[in-house]
Amino acid sequence: MSSPADRRQLAQSLPPLAEADAAAIERFLDAAWAEHGLSAATQAAYRRDLQGLARHRGTLAGIDRQALFDYLAMRTRAGYSARSNARLLSALRAYFASCVRRGERSDDPTALLLPPRLPRLLPKALSETEIEALLAAPDVDAAIGLRDRAMLELMYACGLRVSELVGLPATALNLRQGVLRVLGKGGRERLVPLGEESRHWLQRWLLEARPALLKALRDPAKAAVLFVDAKGMPLTRQAFWALVKRCATVAGIEPGRISPHGLRHSFATHLLNHGADLRALQMLLGHASLSTTQIYTLVAREHLKALHAKHHPRA
Repeated sequence: MSSPADRRQLAQSLPPLAEADAAAIERFLDAAWAEHGLSAATQAAYRRDLQGLARHRGTLAGIDRQALFDYLAMRTRAGYSARSNARLLSALRAYFASCVRRGERSDDPTALLLPPRLPRLLPKALSETEIEALLAAPDVDAAIGLRDRAMLELMYACGLRVSELVGLPATALNLRQGVLRVLGKGGRERLVPLGEESRHWLQRWLLEARPALLKALRDPAKAAVLFVDAKGMPLTRQAFWALVKRCATVAGIEPGRISPHGLRHSFATHLLNHGADLRALQMLLGHASLSTTQIYTLVAREHLKALHAKHHPRA
């Protein structure tokens, strides 16, 4: 199995992308965005996957099922995960189905390809005590610390995805009504209620810290996002991940036990543990399918089993 460095080196050694393939990929992505509302992150992932195949095979034109089998097998030998290959296959299915609909191909080479079997991973949720320690970790006497506290409180209070959090426009927040308007995957919009604690810290951020950070911008009117960095610019997902790691260290939480998405998992798990309805949780999380939400019932079940094993006299 090769290392990530070996895979990067292999990618750099491939020939450049042909202009015809680059144009075909962009046409597909434009159509997919218009028809299905693909998010920017999904478009970027599909673009990387399709460009990788085109560069490795020389062109996307004329690729048959055997070529795709060989390419997937090569990726498996190179150490790509089953989840990565499953996403690649999803991109290929969408692309070649689009080619067939437009009459550019008469066959779909992905038709009989089965997706790799993915391990069923339970979300990693922190305990409520750990969450309290994490939320209390930022230094709220500093502008950046106040921002960090507001972001962590909001993510846990609303169960947001990282991309949703860092991309929130300031206009999405209504403190008077206590709701947040979130634009999620597939362009689906949802309203999520805010708790008193998150409203308190958001109000402090907006009044005490955000205006000071926006002064670094020559034109503060350009700051459309809710959360900004020390230069008044939007935060990246990587910057938020660094923020979470810093706060986890202060809170005494092992780095391997937390991730930005872990706050979303903790939100869902804690709601279920306190008796929340699964359908309501689906709406709060913005899941298109209830089956996606049902994985949290497994987490709650594991929690109940652990309590039983610990406290029942005959466990």
